[in-house]
Amino acid sequence: MFEMKPDVCWRAMPLAVSLCALLCAAPALAQTATDPGQAPAKKQGSKGPAVSPSKPTSPNMSINLVNLLVKRGTLKEEEAQALIKQAEDESYISRQAAKDATAKADEAAKAATAATAAANPPGTRHVTYVPEIVKRQLREEIKNEVMAKAQKENWASPGMYPEWAQRIHFYGDMRARYQGNFFPKGNDPIGAVNFNGINTGAPYDTLLATNPNFAPTYDTNQDRNQFRLRARLGMDADLLNGFSAGLRIATGENSSPVSTNQSLGASGGNFSKYSLWLDRGFLKWESRDLTVSLGRFDNPFWSPTDLVWYKELGFDGLAFQAKHEIAEGITPFIVGGAFPTYNSDFNAGTNFDPTTGAPSKFASHDKWLFGAQAGVSAKLRSDTDFRFAVAYYDFTNVQGQVSDPCDASSASNTCNTDLTRPSFAQKGNTYMPIRNIIPLFDPGSGALLPQFQYFGLASQFRPVVASAQLDLGQFHPAHIVFDGEYVINTAFDKNALNVSAVNNRAGTPDGSIGPFNGGNQGWLGRVTVGDKQIKQLWDWNVHAGYKYLESDATIDAFVDSDFGLGGTNLKGYFIGGNLGLSENVWASLRWMSATNIAGSPYAVDIVQFDVNAKF
Repeated sequence: MFEMKPDVCWRAMPLAVSLCALLCAAPALAQTATDPGQAPAKKQGSKGPAVSPSKPTSPNMSINLVNLLVKRGTLKEEEAQALIKQAEDESYISRQAAKDATAKADEAAKAATAATAAANPPGTRHVTYVPEIVKRQLREEIKNEVMAKAQKENWASPGMYPEWAQRIHFYGDMRARYQGNFFPKGNDPIGAVNFNGINTGAPYDTLLATNPNFAPTYDTNQDRNQFRLRARLGMDADLLNGFSAGLRIATGENSSPVSTNQSLGASGGNFSKYSLWLDRGFLKWESRDLTVSLGRFDNPFWSPTDLVWYKELGFDGLAFQAKHEIAEGITPFIVGGAFPTYNSDFNAGTNFDPTTGAPSKFASHDKWLFGAQAGVSAKLRSDTDFRFAVAYYDFTNVQGQVSDPCDASSASNTCNTDLTRPSFAQKGNTYMPIRNIIPLFDPGSGALLPQFQYFGLASQFRPVVASAQLDLGQFHPAHIVFDGEYVINTAFDKNALNVSAVNNRAGTPDGSIGPFNGGNQGWLGRVTVGDKQIKQLWDWNVHAGYKYLESDATIDAFVDSDFGLGGTNLKGYFIGGNLGLSENVWASLRWMSATNIAGSPYAVDIVQFDVNAKF
């Protein structure tokens, strides 16, 4: 008699779980049968299992164990037959799997031998054993080499760009606009002199001042409807190590710094092609808290409104922006830069020196903007943001200067301060004549010869600007945003302008020239309700505000080109809204009503309806 231990039982193969359980219980049963305290076993001849005596000893250990259990009465014969059948099936499956595995292994070995023989010339030595650590190292090296080659040659992922091309990002936008310009009665059609038209074209003969119809003027009484297009396409490139570069081209009727609109049917009409301009071109370096830009780039100064800077204005020059979070949610920032607003022609104009009679070159007259801004951004609550900043700007050499005595009897003649006139302007600033003209007479008739004049800015400009924004996000996704800005020109001298100004003067009952009534301050307040950005279908927002900007609070060339048809010396209301039509497609509607603050009566109402798309 022997005893099967349970651990041996579970290692018997192949055995079903049910057979193992029975076999592991067999010792206890056998012990019970032979225990002296138990009932004696049945004598020979008593009725018992019939299968055991008649079955020969099987070479299979599992079958022998089953027969033994039947002999002792632990199993019934039908249960024994089922277990034997199960054991035979499991044994067959094991033999067949081993046979198949051996056959496949032999085939694989033959194929590997044939491949090795074909790939290696005679005489090649083979290493019969390679340590596992070496195998892993070889696999990693080969994988890295293959992946590097795949990325470089772009064959591992068809359709993907090379690595350098993936660092270039293209973007663009389109805008189609209807604009209606409506002038009320009472505007002065003569007093709205277009000084920019004079300064960028032929000078104006002041002897014709008694007949002002000869001076170019702005439209003040003829309603106009325009359909306009704006298209821009840009590229940003990541140059690694914090460096990047950007380019953007845009439409535009001219080189105006504040408008990229192209009026349909203009530029010659008859479906003529339109011009494209270089609108941005810059290099930039960025770290976590510092950004340095060089070239032509977006406005680096934070400005929540377009009171002083038009939102699409590009800056030329060098700028830096720095910020640092000093406490949770509190981030001070500073901005500074130097920007050439006008650079004299390298071969500046030539005129005859009246003292020597010899030709001489005019001195250059470069114009610059230097600016600095300091502010703080604060998260007052998880859904409330506040930002405030103060900026100081110094426009250098922008004021007109009176020339030396000069002959201006011909429109082609030049005087030595002609370059001090602005090269671009909108309307609103105060002007002064800059040519000190020598009166000359026609020798034959004795009549006074023409006196062609240019006009320069009468004031200097060193504005201080305070900006603020409060964003209430308690109604997310809708927000309530309050924007405000105030500007004052600290270089303004009203007494000096009262002497030299040729415009922005109050009217008098007798029609004579009245006192100068321009100013140096401005402010804008606006509230916006709705989604902060229009990106998806049915995103929306609406806004309303009031703007007041006196004649010489800042340079009119760089302010909003839409309100009052552009420039300073304007006040009035504006309302508008935006509605998402699809992803990155939205419609805008805006109404603006503006009137003059000083000078001749002028007012205009403007309606704009836009369909915008961004990609």
